[in-house]
Amino acid sequence: MYTIIQKVHVEDHNSFACRTYKTPHFETKWHKHEECELILITQGHGTALIGDYIGNYKPGDVFFMAGNLPHWFRKSEQKMIGTAVVAQFKKDFWGEAFLALPEMKDIHKLLSKEDIGIKINAGLEQKIAANLTELESAKGIDRIYKLMVCLQKISKPSAYEVITDRFTYTSSIDENSSIKDILDYSLKNYLKKVTLKEVAAIADMSIPTFCRFFKKNIKKSYFDFIRELRVGHACKLLHTIDTPILDICYESGYNSWAHFSKQFKAVKKCTPSSYRNQLLEPVLQSNE
Repeated sequence: MYTIIQKVHVEDHNSFACRTYKTPHFETKWHKHEECELILITQGHGTALIGDYIGNYKPGDVFFMAGNLPHWFRKSEQKMIGTAVVAQFKKDFWGEAFLALPEMKDIHKLLSKEDIGIKINAGLEQKIAANLTELESAKGIDRIYKLMVCLQKISKPSAYEVITDRFTYTSSIDENSSIKDILDYSLKNYLKKVTLKEVAAIADMSIPTFCRFFKKNIKKSYFDFIRELRVGHACKLLHTIDTPILDICYESGYNSWAHFSKQFKAVKKCTPSSYRNQLLEPVLQSNE
């Protein structure tokens, strides 16, 4: 997949950027930048591709990405509006001496992690969302303070889930072009039957060469990639409590319940019904 090198614009009177991106500026494909990024999804839903991570995103989700980690928030529907509040900053913008202060230990540890992507846990999302929203309109030193508050809150290991780590991407321009064509095709057709023969043909490669090529660049096999897309789609459907799970199996590209259940459990470490029950528990507790 071709990696766009994005230049983050920072106003002369600020040391880092924090702004709302809305369609069509929300739709930046697979890209990276030297700045760390803290992003709050405020509108739209779809598939998040961050390093070698594939998962769903929805309003309220908060992600943190180290500098130069490729990512892409791909909307589920082309006509959908996507918006996000995004803070982008160089990890040493406040100076190494300040970052080395004892009080900055947790933040320093977080920012020192290379090629890491994390998803903030549900219990903390709303607090970070409020802080990021305030940060966007903050002025002067208050901007730095509010960013520090956000980073301090997410710096504890209990505050997040690591979704990608030590991801590297060093493809040539020609390889980037081939990966882009493969990924574009796959993201449009993953709910259908996709064969190695047809995707290898897109890259103009033999099947063995394609399999090695894909795993080298995406850090997983092609069918593992398709499986994660399908299971992610199933997870989104499982949020609707009135849709029978067997129907979700067929709507997620599977023709066999046994195969669907096995593939789902391999990705999510639980059965589809257990996953749905976990979603329902907070709702049931709130109604007691």
